[in-house]
Amino acid sequence: MMQNDRGELDRFDQAILRVLAAEGRLSATELARRIGLSKSPTQARMKRLEEAGTIVGYRAQLDVVQLGLAHVAFVEVRLSDTREAALQAFNAAVLAIAEVEQCHMIASRFDYLLKVRTRDIQHYRQVLAEKLSALPHVASTSTYVAMEAVKDAGV
Repeated sequence: MMQNDRGELDRFDQAILRVLAAEGRLSATELARRIGLSKSPTQARMKRLEEAGTIVGYRAQLDVVQLGLAHVAFVEVRLSDTREAALQAFNAAVLAIAEVEQCHMIASRFDYLLKVRTRDIQHYRQVLAEKLSALPHVASTSTYVAMEAVKDAGV
């Protein structure tokens, strides 16, 4: 049985997710060896986790320094209007800004927290002035520049 009565993942499913989150290109044979199952049940579990939407995809981790995108800023955004139509307009518009790596609606004194990745501070200032400040209903922003990523591993 792969899940208990409450639908929770068992230790093998959790191990699969933990290993794949760190090394998504691992072969099924090596994954099976690491979690202590044979290849066929491991592949069946992976397929079930994919079909259930627990595993939503696989992607390469990129070296942001080599790509020239090592500058990270976190931006608090306050909106002038927080009615549903305004939120939807902001959400749709922020998706089109390539430099915005993450966007989270926040329950706080501000409305959104953005993670913005650019080449350098000059590029960030341009993105802030021309793109972020022009988003629908933006009343104000506050920027926090990251000096170092101590941990940046995702899930």
